[in-house]
Formats: sequence, structure tokens, C-alpha cells
Amino acid sequence: MANPKFEIKKSSNGKFYSNLRSKGNGEVIATSEMYNAKQSCKDGIDAVKRDASNAEVIDLS
Repeated sequence: MANPKFEIKKSSNGKFYSNLRSKGNGEVIATSEMYNAKQSCKDGIDAVKRDASNAEVIDLS
């Protein structure tokens, strides 16, 4: 897989969610919450793309 990819899916209950797949082996590395509207799911993806590069890592273990 050349680049990481977001996949938008529709669950059996009719709600939308996304999976982020790694660029290496295509494994799912993150799954979103469930959204009632597809546009809300897309907005969530945009938020991750915008904010994740600046996210802190806080180890609570």
C-alpha cells in the first residue's frame, strides 16, 4: 500500500465510521466513533488529519 488510507464504512445499524489503514501492510490502526451522517464522518476524518500531527503522547501506564 503506497499511502495510509481512510475508509468510510456503513455499519449494520446504518451509521457511518472510518478506519485508518497503515501504509505498510494496510492494517487497521484506528477506528472512529459512529456517526449518524456520512458528512459528520468526513468531518471527523478532516479533524484527525488536521490535529493528529500536533498531538501529544501522554503515557498513563
